Amino acid sequence: MNKQIRHVSVAALILIALLVVSTTYWQTWAVGDLAARKDNETKLIQRLTVKRGKIFAADGTVLANNRVTHKHGLTIYTRHYPQNDLAPQVVGYATNAGTTTGLEQSLDDYLTGANTNLSNSLRDALQLGPRTVRGDNVYLTLRPDIQRLALDQLAGRCGAVVVLDTHTGAVVAMASSPTYNANLIPRGYDKIKKIKGTCGDSSALQNNATVGLYPPGSTFKMLTAAAALDSGAYTPNSPFYDPGYCTEYGQRVSNAGNPDQNGPEAFGNVSLAQGFEHSINSVFCNVGKHIGGLKILDYAKRFGFYSVPPIETPPDESAASGLYKYNKHGRRLWTPTSNTQIDSGRLAFGQFNMLATPLQMALVGATIANKGVVPKPYLVQKVVAADGSTVTKTTPQALGRAIKPSTAAELNQMMQLVVQSGTGTSAQIPGVPVAGKTGTAELGLGNVYDAWFVAFAPANNPRYVVAVVVEKQPNGFGASVSAPIAKAILEKLLAR
Repeated sequence: MNKQIRHVSVAALILIALLVVSTTYWQTWAVGDLAARKDNETKLIQRLTVKRGKIFAADGTVLANNRVTHKHGLTIYTRHYPQNDLAPQVVGYATNAGTTTGLEQSLDDYLTGANTNLSNSLRDALQLGPRTVRGDNVYLTLRPDIQRLALDQLAGRCGAVVVLDTHTGAVVAMASSPTYNANLIPRGYDKIKKIKGTCGDSSALQNNATVGLYPPGSTFKMLTAAAALDSGAYTPNSPFYDPGYCTEYGQRVSNAGNPDQNGPEAFGNVSLAQGFEHSINSVFCNVGKHIGGLKILDYAKRFGFYSVPPIETPPDESAASGLYKYNKHGRRLWTPTSNTQIDSGRLAFGQFNMLATPLQMALVGATIANKGVVPKPYLVQKVVAADGSTVTKTTPQALGRAIKPSTAAELNQMMQLVVQSGTGTSAQIPGVPVAGKTGTAELGLGNVYDAWFVAFAPANNPRYVVAVVVEKQPNGFGASVSAPIAKAILEKLLAR
């Protein structure tokens, strides 16, 4: 072969390589970037001609797929949600105009094929003639039967339920109420915005499980007890005298009342474990005064407070739990620097501007169940390319150790007492040891409360943790409102 022919051959090979690379880039990897450019005239056509990947639940149930139409010689794909109102705040939606929320937004690169593996990209690029860009399919950890049960149990009341696998951190259910049908977004967005639930002011579009901030009430005693025990300041047998109140800043902080009696309770001589079992505010008020609010907050941070939980939904669809301050611009997360800035007694039982998300409180329960190690929560089980090859798969991870194993064991036993003979007896399951903690959070609305319950089972070998909050319930004690919801879900999970 003479030199000129050889040069032409090399040049031709270079041009072919450049063609493959440019085609791959513009038709695969650059899809997400192009779609993000609001001024790009081809944006709408590009998105509508991408065969967006499906989203599946853990059992293979389709949560999101495509409807296909043919217009002007183009194959058009528009999003469809076969399960309607099952998990719209988690899955999110993707509109024809390119608006995305939830996992549809955070996983957009995978779903549009912009983040697929190299071999699939090259194979598609080498195909001759017009081709359809195919997105990757996403498999979630959500179980539709548990998700539906959680929504049914909430029964339209504002609130949320989070169910985690205690060992792995996999999200088994993440239900937010009120809910909505994502298929109505294109034509009924204004109608969906008006859905407020029984509380009258909660948006159906908001994921209450991850961004809803609620005073945790007595469920926060799990954190206070963790700080008290792990720091060595107290043992489960440490003695207290309960006159029905504790005194802080010269004022009485009374115990809560129970639905079956008038006025606050008074227990007399009790141990820390009994104070936890019967959710005695005065006991925890005195614990808080002794160890100080900063110590409590330090332990709360170990469990994940003051950080947005690292889950796959968009960061702006999650909130950090912690102390909040209010001003004319709204509320902001606040980190005090001195115990004098904190009402340590009230903080110890989950008041004093302490706000938490249901996901965060589920992680507290999961950490205790997991012998003191905080599991990393996740929704995405795996991402699979159109040809069936695995693009990525989630490996369970830990976020760190919050408390010693011995402390977690003590808390586990104390939480079992709550269900056996304390405030959480309505969560008892025959033949299954259940560990739990009730919470009845004051809202400054008289006898209207946020009702909480956090539980895991079987307590001797925990498999699942459930966190439930139901907003603004008249006489809404966690024991009577939220504990039965957690019980129903645990029974289903454990096939009881």
